[in-house]
Amino acid sequence: MSTDPRRLERQLRRHFYAGIKRYALIEKGDSILLGLSGGKDSLALLDLLGEAMKRSGRQFDVKALHVRVAGVDYQSDADYLTAKAKAAGVEIYFEEISFEPDRNERRSPCFLCAWHRRKALFDLAQRLGCNKIALGHHQDDILRTALMNLAHQGAFATMPARLTMRKFPVTIIRPLCMVSEATLKAHAEIEGYQPLVKLCPHEKESDRTRIETVAEAFRALNPDFRHSLWHALDSAGKLTEG
Repeated sequence: MSTDPRRLERQLRRHFYAGIKRYALIEKGDSILLGLSGGKDSLALLDLLGEAMKRSGRQFDVKALHVRVAGVDYQSDADYLTAKAKAAGVEIYFEEISFEPDRNERRSPCFLCAWHRRKALFDLAQRLGCNKIALGHHQDDILRTALMNLAHQGAFATMPARLTMRKFPVTIIRPLCMVSEATLKAHAEIEGYQPLVKLCPHEKESDRTRIETVAEAFRALNPDFRHSLWHALDSAGKLTEG
């Protein structure tokens, strides 16, 4: 990865637009709701989608939702997120959710939190008439998910770049699908993004963090491991669904 800021920014945009084109993520007339957590990935996606919307002559529309969870100490700045959204030409919404613990051990607090946050996105998307929901997962997230599914489910599958929902008239898109985490970290430093601090009482080491050691082992075996796994997922049609 280049250390030249100008080259890095060009690389970021090249991979961003390549992912949109390769997996047909955005079309004329789309109304997109972005899940804006306030972390580096969603902030980058906010900037990039806003830029793409303006470049297209507003042939598609973007809105954003920031969801807070009661009982979790978010050190995020609503004014900062509002200013970022305004600069991107994106209308922003804020919601707070809460949930009760579940007796089913498989439905952990982390699972329930993610489920309710996703539900808030779906509910607002339908109220606003949005036909797509954009999430800030990057290429490394998708590759780690593939490894986790192999290890725990015995299945060759992952989070697709485009997923058409069956129960809702909404399509999930991941426009950062071809952008690496390293590129996004460097971009965040260049842009000086204000960090999001989330002090969650349930946050701890998870399978998702432990799987990174497996990815490191593969990288030691083959430096082009990420490209090989991505090609395998793409060739098998695992990056689009519906």
